[in-house]
This record gives sequence, C-alpha cells and structure tokens, in this order.
Amino acid sequence: MKHPLFQTTALLLGMTLVAGAATLKPDKQRSRIQVDVKATGHNFTGDLKDYTLSATGDEATLAPSKLDLAWDFNDFKTGDEKRDKEMIKWLGGGTPKGSFSFTKCWDENTEGGNAQGTLTINGVAKTISFPYKVKKEGDWVTLSGKVTIDHQNFNLPIIRSMALLTVDPKLVIRFHVVGKAD
Repeated sequence: MKHPLFQTTALLLGMTLVAGAATLKPDKQRSRIQVDVKATGHNFTGDLKDYTLSATGDEATLAPSKLDLAWDFNDFKTGDEKRDKEMIKWLGGGTPKGSFSFTKCWDENTEGGNAQGTLTINGVAKTISFPYKVKKEGDWVTLSGKVTIDHQNFNLPIIRSMALLTVDPKLVIRFHVVGKAD
C-alpha cells in the first residue's frame, strides 16, 4: 500500500506550534511529527524523522511571529520499507519536498490558539488552519496540535491496490514539538 503526504502535514503542524518562543531550537529526540493514515483493512502511522524548522515569536506571550518548516519526504517513515518506496513513487520519485510557512494566529493566549499558514506538497500550495496548544516550562517550549488534510487537494491521486484496497485521502497530521527557547 502506498502512502500519502503524511510527513508534510505533520511538519506543518510542528512548525506552527514551535513559533511561540523568541527563537525555538527543536529537540528532535523529544519531538514527533506524525501522520495517521486509514486504509481498507488497516491503519498506520508515519513519522517524519528529519526536517528543518525555524521559529521565532514573543517569549512572554508565546505568540508566533515567524515559522518555516521544510522536509524531504524520503525522511518520512512508516515502518514498512516497501510502502515508503511506493510513497516516493506516488509523489513523483526522486527527492520530493514539502514545506509549511506560518502566516497568522488568532484567539491566542498563553495556552495556544489557532494558526494559519501555507502548506506546499507536490508543488501545490494551500492555506490550512488548525488549533494548537503551547506550554512553557523554564527554557523549554512544547507545541502540540493536529490537523486533517485531504491529499487530493495537492493534485495527488487516490491510492488503490488490487482494486480492493484504498487509502483514505484524509490524513491526520499530529505534532508534538519540544524545543529550547533562546
């Protein structure tokens, strides 16, 4: 079974949450960006193993001012090497990239709010929005949230195998990004 744009969505969410500190330096060992996928007969979760994240914001209010996230889909792993290779083929082969850029937030408070930004997958940019939570303990900031996207909105086809198995085009991206605020 091929896998869709899981890592892209997960990265987007992670970036938006990280934007609440003066400068956030993510700790990738303590963070996770994941995509939950439903398919006929089974479900699975993919993990984005590597990415580049740049985030700044107001340290006192934790309001983000800038957040940029970029990744290579080859760093998105589902625990099934064959499925991971099929996902890269589905994305056009080579080194397909994804990105997310924060544009604004609202209803923000010290516990979180709603964020909006541009998610780019398969060369297609779409505006997405989602709720997030932010927590600060000492120098550490934790951002978390989730968003659902439809990979068809990024000009990617429905994934079918053996005419019976289908991957749901709606993907849930979850993020839990932990980083030091400098």
